[in-house]
Amino acid sequence: MAGADGLLRCPWGLSTPDYVAYHDTEWGRPVHGDDALYERLCLEAFQSGLSWITILRRREGFRKAFSDFSIAAVAEFDDRDAERLLADEGIIRNRAKIEATLANAKVLAGWEPGELDTLIWSHAPEEPGPAPLTVTEVPAVTPQSTALAKALKKAGIRFVGPTTAYALMQACGLVNDHLVDCVSRDPA
Repeated sequence: MAGADGLLRCPWGLSTPDYVAYHDTEWGRPVHGDDALYERLCLEAFQSGLSWITILRRREGFRKAFSDFSIAAVAEFDDRDAERLLADEGIIRNRAKIEATLANAKVLAGWEPGELDTLIWSHAPEEPGPAPLTVTEVPAVTPQSTALAKALKKAGIRFVGPTTAYALMQACGLVNDHLVDCVSRDPA
């Protein structure tokens, strides 16, 4: 679909100015670094059962509440921090998701630098699939996302299933699900 600027984009990327910016500058672009991937993993978990725009519009609140998603900093959070987060109107106040975010930081703080990046990126498909023609051709789950979710769970990471893992893979550029004619399919 063509946006107001005449450029073709994935239909979901045109519904709000927030989505246009996210679609054009972030979604599907490679993300590396443990803290950056931890942030995306957390945000995808918070999105579970909600619309992504809800998370996107609160992302700065999440960053403030969770110390810019520094694994080392969040790993130091305690019960008082959990209660503070449950009262923070700038984020999604879901106890299970907050507890998973804190527990995951504690697990990841014990990992070697680069280990989360390596684990996640090891599940990228070896060969890119064909460019989807329509949004109906974009999967919600793949064998790779199922394997990634299993590997993360086995490592002690909570609140991640195959659908959340695939959303992470899309958002972080492990797969390219921009439609064939989308301006962001092959960004310059």
